[in-house]
Amino acid sequence: MSNEWPLWEVFIRGQHGLSHRHVGSLHAPDAEIAIKNARDVYTRRNEGVSIWVVPSSDIVASAPGDKEPLYEPSNSKVYRHPTFFDIPEEAGPM
Repeated sequence: MSNEWPLWEVFIRGQHGLSHRHVGSLHAPDAEIAIKNARDVYTRRNEGVSIWVVPSSDIVASAPGDKEPLYEPSNSKVYRHPTFFDIPEEAGPM
């Protein structure tokens, strides 16, 4: 049995951002301490307004090698591509 604390993934939402972004990982015994440690390690200049911590063991991800079969079904749906829509001139350059 390992005496090592669980690994947590840390996500910070910046003061001017609308979404959280992954900033790193840390070990902590529980979520409350993980948030406090994340605050101390990843927001030294008060740049964050919200912190999420997620146990690394709870994250499920696709493998890069699965890219083709994973995304292939969406390639046949051209109506989802932004080039399918006309942009009005009053919208300006995008």
